Amino acid sequence: MKKSLTKWFTGMMIGTLLLTTAGCGGGSAPATNSASQGGEAAKIGVVAYMSGGGAAYGQAQKEGLELAKDEINALGKVKIELIYEDSRGDKTEAINAANKLINKDNVVGIIGPTLSGEMFAVGPIAHQSGVPIMGTSTTAEGITDIGEFVFRNALPESSAVPQAVKMAVQKYNLKKVALMYSSNNDWAVSGYKTMEQALKDNGVEVLATETFADKDTDFSAQLTKISSLKPDAVMVSSLYQEAALVLRKARETGINVPFVGTNGFNSPELIKIAGKAAEGAIVASPWYPGKENEKIKKFVADYKAKNNKVPDQFAAQAYDALYIYASALEKSGSTTDRTKLRDSLAAIKDFQGVTGKFAFDDKRNPLMDATVLIVKDGQFTELK
Repeated sequence: MKKSLTKWFTGMMIGTLLLTTAGCGGGSAPATNSASQGGEAAKIGVVAYMSGGGAAYGQAQKEGLELAKDEINALGKVKIELIYEDSRGDKTEAINAANKLINKDNVVGIIGPTLSGEMFAVGPIAHQSGVPIMGTSTTAEGITDIGEFVFRNALPESSAVPQAVKMAVQKYNLKKVALMYSSNNDWAVSGYKTMEQALKDNGVEVLATETFADKDTDFSAQLTKISSLKPDAVMVSSLYQEAALVLRKARETGINVPFVGTNGFNSPELIKIAGKAAEGAIVASPWYPGKENEKIKKFVADYKAKNNKVPDQFAAQAYDALYIYASALEKSGSTTDRTKLRDSLAAIKDFQGVTGKFAFDDKRNPLMDATVLIVKDGQFTELK
């Protein structure tokens, strides 16, 4: 953990030096050409977790973005060029990626990064540089408190998790539960705190709280202890890889109660890795492909035709994010002015995306609803 902190601090120092060298002050917009002057493409940077243990998140985001880009460019109202950088789920890599996109590629805005911890590292750089940045999967508390150039269309855990907990409590008459979370992941810690409060608000007793770390593979000790306490359910805040292994080990240990997860559960990879052990897993999401909605049906069909699979939440939110950027770019009248883009983004309201009706509140968080889902017969379906 000490080595990790040192590496992160070093990355922050490098990022600060690069920004100083580039001379980027708050709210700057170095490029001057407008869409009306040159008709050039708006350069949007993407920082995503595309290799490593959480690569399925970043890959889904890229697939959603590519589909949206092709559709937007075909409409002809605004042209978008996407420039990708792989963060590998690492804060220092995310910092280096953001500095490159801002200072070398001169992007007008950034989508990403994938993880909340990465956003806490990168968000201040984007804000100081006056570059709008939008998280499509950053659900931890405090993300938009970083600064006025930081946005997200990802539903905060504080909105989604309480809905999942309340539904599970009512559905299964939960009285006592156990909690597990990844203690070296900023987002997972935030999710755990939200879960803990939601349980308290619903009058549920927490029998035990067990921790682990990202990339851990052995959860025997934690689950043996939890099994002996006989909880009515287990709540887990972690990314899909660790969550899937927790589910598998839990079933092997004889723990067959419901599992409720935070946003990390929202990936088909959870089901792919956990197999039958994922049955009954519960999570809240703004995305549900089974809704009777023509816009959703078209997106699912187009995505399947291109990628041979059903889009998950991370693909859907990335898809919507690029359309939100496109709408803001069109209204701003420029493909290069970062401040105009920021102001246009903040004014977005009544946007109808595949994840539902959307607007930013005054803190640049999304105003939208979530659906509580359960894994049934190997796929996510609405919990009723």
